[in-house]
Amino acid sequence: MIRSLEDFFADWQHESNSTLKILETLTDESLKQRVSEDGRTLGKLTWHIITSIDEMVGRTGLQFSATPHESAQPSTTNEMVEAYKQSSDSVVKAMKEQWTDESLLVERDMYGEQWTVATVLQILIYHQIHHRGQMTILMRQAGLPVPGMYGPSKDEWLAFGEEAPE
Repeated sequence: MIRSLEDFFADWQHESNSTLKILETLTDESLKQRVSEDGRTLGKLTWHIITSIDEMVGRTGLQFSATPHESAQPSTTNEMVEAYKQSSDSVVKAMKEQWTDESLLVERDMYGEQWTVATVLQILIYHQIHHRGQMTILMRQAGLPVPGMYGPSKDEWLAFGEEAPE
């Protein structure tokens, strides 16, 4: 639960670093991977996470510079990694400059409902976690290693010379 800006900054630091670990593992070729004919590609999921920072936090009234929600998906992972870093850094910098802990209690319209800013930020984090989970499945299908988020992944256990726990 986010009760202060420091709560968010601590959670966001871990979660955005985890998202970057995923993004930095992708290859340009892997962006085409999809789970099914009508499913999103790994590239679309990646771009959705990146542009959702603008789309979601932009509804709170915070003034910051992020990759616009409507912008076209680039074709390279490097461009996506840079877009994510820039958007993430910009939102944190703007929060530090424009908000206080009391800002988290302000209610904003989110998809026809009234959410506190703290709720918006918590959902932003959950949203990234949700899509990272989807991305790891597509990464495995594409033959990519999957980095650990909250402990070592199977790939990391093997790299340590250990067997992954069952």
